Amino acid sequence: MARLPRRDVPLLHLLPNVLTIAAIAAGLSAIREAVDRDFSTAVLLLMAAAVLDGVDGRLARLLGSHSPIGAELDSLADFVNFGVAAPLLVYFWALHDLPKLGWTAVLIFAVCCVLRLARFNVAAKTAVPDAAGDHFVGIPSPAGAMLLLLPLFLSFATDDAVRVPDAAIAGWTAAVGIAMISTLRVAAFKEPKIATGHVRYALLAVAVVMAALLSYPWATLVAACVAYIAFVALTCRQAAPERP
Repeated sequence: MARLPRRDVPLLHLLPNVLTIAAIAAGLSAIREAVDRDFSTAVLLLMAAAVLDGVDGRLARLLGSHSPIGAELDSLADFVNFGVAAPLLVYFWALHDLPKLGWTAVLIFAVCCVLRLARFNVAAKTAVPDAAGDHFVGIPSPAGAMLLLLPLFLSFATDDAVRVPDAAIAGWTAAVGIAMISTLRVAAFKEPKIATGHVRYALLAVAVVMAALLSYPWATLVAACVAYIAFVALTCRQAAPERP
């Protein structure tokens, strides 16, 4: 049998897949930290996974190294990190006190996440994409995971002075999952641009956000979640009608 010709791949082109694998490792490590009840570290690892998730695809396009296996790895990483690790973190934090209701909510969220990813993957291979350049259909899974953790952020930001009831957390978990598979059309900024004269202000805003995250991490995350909810509400009202 004739051997296929060997094709050398530049190591730099493997970097996006390396970042995806690192994101998976971060998500799995978050589960371990949640089991050990080190929720702060678990959240930090999930945030790192979200950052890596946002970088790997863009880096692949920048390097011209986008590949089918990279796309599949990215989808699997999304499910592990945002469809499994995030709801398990919430389960070990609060929902374990409601083993039946809590686990049902976790399953609903996980199944909704995998359904959304499956819909996206199928649509990406057809003529009608699940997400056009200016919008997503349904809440993206990284954003869904962030919203899922809002009760935890709120509790940590107030030193447990504001603690959402466990039953309400279960309902919130299921609701966020359903939002991911909904037909909500959420504005997306996949290739954001900024006017040259506003670059200095954008850099200043980044510095302010980073300082807030370092100084008041939980309150900043609560604010980010609330801002995203408001953003979704506003952009959904202005969304274009769904194509037939």
